Amino acid sequence: MNASRFFIFLFSAGFFVVACTTEPEAPPFEPEILSLPADPSDYAPLPTYVAMDIPEDNPITAEKAALGWQLFFDLRISGDGSRSCYSCHVCELGLADGKPTAVGAFDKALTRNSPTLWNIGYHPEFYWDGRAKSLEAQALAAWKGGNMGANNPGEIVAKLNSIEGYRDQFQKVFNEGATPENVSKALAAYMRTIVSHDTPWDGWQAGDESAVSDAAKRGYEVFKKAECNNCHDGVLFTDFQYHNVGIGMDAEEPDLGRYKVTQDEKDKGAFKTPTLRDVAQSAPYFHDGSTATLEEVVDIMVGGGKENPQLDRANLKKVTLSAAEKEDLLEFLRSLDQPCALSEPPLPSLQGSE
Repeated sequence: MNASRFFIFLFSAGFFVVACTTEPEAPPFEPEILSLPADPSDYAPLPTYVAMDIPEDNPITAEKAALGWQLFFDLRISGDGSRSCYSCHVCELGLADGKPTAVGAFDKALTRNSPTLWNIGYHPEFYWDGRAKSLEAQALAAWKGGNMGANNPGEIVAKLNSIEGYRDQFQKVFNEGATPENVSKALAAYMRTIVSHDTPWDGWQAGDESAVSDAAKRGYEVFKKAECNNCHDGVLFTDFQYHNVGIGMDAEEPDLGRYKVTQDEKDKGAFKTPTLRDVAQSAPYFHDGSTATLEEVVDIMVGGGKENPQLDRANLKKVTLSAAEKEDLLEFLRSLDQPCALSEPPLPSLQGSE
């Protein structure tokens, strides 16, 4: 065989081997679809509770919630690719992050504690100071701001639109590609599905006497005796109002909380009442994460808070409890533990690269 024919033979054989060993094309991405109530207005922690207020311009659909679920867990939507929304709202930590104050993208130290997301869809205002007036606005601000560090969201949505699995879903759900606004709408739709309604306390309230201990039942009475329900009201255990309990007001430059939004003197040092659902799992506590244990929180609150000129004396009054009553109160608070089943969905990937 001469040299030229030998070269042609090798080239042909090589082509045949490559052709026979090419990876088969990956199947199209199929998102998991969330199981939602037949009517989105059915969202409620208890059947007797008021329905969730869902914006007319962002109705919940199973496909939209599934898209938001993926985005919530996807590291690629952060500015540095290091964290997702879930990074600060972890099941085992009461849908908080276990840190005194949050750490955002690019390891940026933030000034406030990550609050739990349980029943976040019921809130009329968002953040500790209530500066965001919709869940969509909160999702967009947290994504673009220090939490997720997407200070150039156009680059992030371009990346999403380059991923077939995302591009197809955005087209199906919103009739357009990804934009900063519809990313925040999808995230908000998913977060509205994060509902706490089956704690042991809920089971007891529904008629199952064995759902909680006798100590928890006594503790619920102590909770009402100490008037904790002045602020931690109803089945959501929050009044959605802003109260100064004195935390952090002794600092040289205290965080003035709600005052930064309203410029009203009475709002200095006031922060939104957090829900008590899953409270035993979501330490550390308060807006600055300055209190490590639930026992310390109880001591501060039944002690009437921490003295300062704007202290909410109308709702915070010193109450004398015995050691046994405090332990019963703690047992009641532990009965608000919420089973958490948030899990990472399959995420769409760039063909052959991720």
